[in-house]
Amino acid sequence: MTKGRLEAFSDGVLAIIITIMVLELKVPEGNSWNDLKPLLPKFLAYIFSFIYVGIYWNNHHHLFQTVKRINGKVLWANLHLLFWLSLMPIATEWIGSTRFAENPVATYGITLVMCAVAYTILENTIIKSDGEGSQLKEAISSKIKEYASIVLYALGIVTSFYYPYIAIGFYYFTALMWLIPDRRIEKSLNKD
Repeated sequence: MTKGRLEAFSDGVLAIIITIMVLELKVPEGNSWNDLKPLLPKFLAYIFSFIYVGIYWNNHHHLFQTVKRINGKVLWANLHLLFWLSLMPIATEWIGSTRFAENPVATYGITLVMCAVAYTILENTIIKSDGEGSQLKEAISSKIKEYASIVLYALGIVTSFYYPYIAIGFYYFTALMWLIPDRRIEKSLNKD
């Protein structure tokens, strides 16, 4: 399989994930601004999840600019990431419909931590596939950002059982760390 085909498939899956999330937003029954108030938690959950899926799409794009070889392990690692991302619509709907209750917020965090773990596995698999001189290995020689994300998600999961809104804060902060595409990869790409 070519790199382009893998990227096109991934783009399609991510587009479907976003589509499923937006279809969960229902049109209010009335025509006043007050009729929008019950939708606010679902809309906030949608915005947050849309940003997260966008972050993964953006960083996935940058990640694959460094890839030299695609093999079966890379395909499966990519599918592993897409599996966890495909659970975002369910987690999003649950936190939105329960107004950010404890268990849904913890489940959302578990989904996020598994996406982060899967992304890290994908990075490692790509590095092994590309072998010595891997551009990705050179770019991300320090994985502090990846491991910090997993720790922040874990803190959010634990906190969600006591203070769900603080847990959401951990998740938002982690998203902010990744909002700008991975500069380590951009610097590596600009060297060439």
